[in-house]
Amino acid sequence: MNFIGNVEGRDVFQGNVDVIVCDGFVGNICLKVSEGLAEAAMLMLRDEILKSFSAKIGYFLARHAFKSFRKRVDYAEYGGAPLLGIDGVGIICHGKSSSQAIKNAILEAAKMVKRNINQDILESLAASKNVVELEN
Repeated sequence: MNFIGNVEGRDVFQGNVDVIVCDGFVGNICLKVSEGLAEAAMLMLRDEILKSFSAKIGYFLARHAFKSFRKRVDYAEYGGAPLLGIDGVGIICHGKSSSQAIKNAILEAAKMVKRNINQDILESLAASKNVVELEN
């Protein structure tokens, strides 16, 4: 593990961290704001592209990049987020989840079960505890 300490909001999307530990209320707000921002950015970009012929040509030339970006920020591609701290695998999904999002959440849960993720987490925590005890 590479614990870097407290992070600012800007650190979340710059690739500096993979996991943010927070309470459920804060985590839910972060998730909802992030998803809303992604949707709003896509709508604003679409509106700007539709304003001029040259922007439409630019979109046509870069459409594969736009489609990749859209897929990258679409919550339905991931399905949900893992619920940690339980003896099993759980994925938390939106109440508004589409069938695609639910399908992807189930597929992700199946991957976690196959990878034996809970055992990996327990072993990593035990190893970290041993390292901390050795340092003290």
